[in-house]
Amino acid sequence: MPSSNPAFSRFGGAGNNGQQNLGWGAQPQQNGAPGQYGAPTQYDPYAAPSPYAATTTRYLTMDDVVTKTGISFLVTVLAAAATWALPGDMGWALALPAVLVAFVLGLVISFKTIANPVATLAYGALYGVALGAISEAFNLIYPGIVMQALIGTFGVFAGMLVVYKTGAIRVTPKLTRWVVGAAIGALVLVLVNLVASFITPGGLGLREGGPLAIVFSLVVIGIAAFMLLLDFDMADEAIRRGAPAKFAWYIAFGLLVTVVWLYIEILRLLSYFRD
Repeated sequence: MPSSNPAFSRFGGAGNNGQQNLGWGAQPQQNGAPGQYGAPTQYDPYAAPSPYAATTTRYLTMDDVVTKTGISFLVTVLAAAATWALPGDMGWALALPAVLVAFVLGLVISFKTIANPVATLAYGALYGVALGAISEAFNLIYPGIVMQALIGTFGVFAGMLVVYKTGAIRVTPKLTRWVVGAAIGALVLVLVNLVASFITPGGLGLREGGPLAIVFSLVVIGIAAFMLLLDFDMADEAIRRGAPAKFAWYIAFGLLVTVVWLYIEILRLLSYFRD
């Protein structure tokens, strides 16, 4: 069954059942039929490779996904901890450049479907620097809020993993369209609110800590939680389709993006309640 995910078409896998495209105008040759310019074909049906023969391609497994994702999160956490430990405001001096570079790198990884350990780990390290500075600032204003946000983030992650594994919510094409559409809508609202803040103090009020801001944060957290379901499903589908083992780095990148987004939004929501 063909997949609508462009990542699988790029990395191949079992989607084409191992068949190659013959190209326009190419005709399959029968056994023993002469080839081009009368040359006999070299095809021998008895020389075909056995389906049980060893292959040099190592296919993706769940262990690959778990290992690569764990390494990516570890690099992010270590970078955040190192930034937090910097004296004075050095963390903030590094945060903005790190966010800008990570944003550009994330776009490149997403649109080019780059499954590479250097790209994924570099993205994790850059966002780790930003998270370290942001977390330190929030914790100075609201002591203990970072630990609460971490607990909330892991709680949502574990809860959605259970929901996915038990089949309580199935990832269907319709659900995927709804979740992606909602994520794009939330991003547009954030950008509109940012532009409006230059004209009217507080913009649309989506980030001012009032009831509207609380509702908006709850909606965004819900969208991020459903994005986790899409990430889990992408990992399962990649394994089913026989994607190469290196595709685990792209899955780790997707999970990292979603979890970082979820953590920042939970951190913001908790600050509203503190205020």
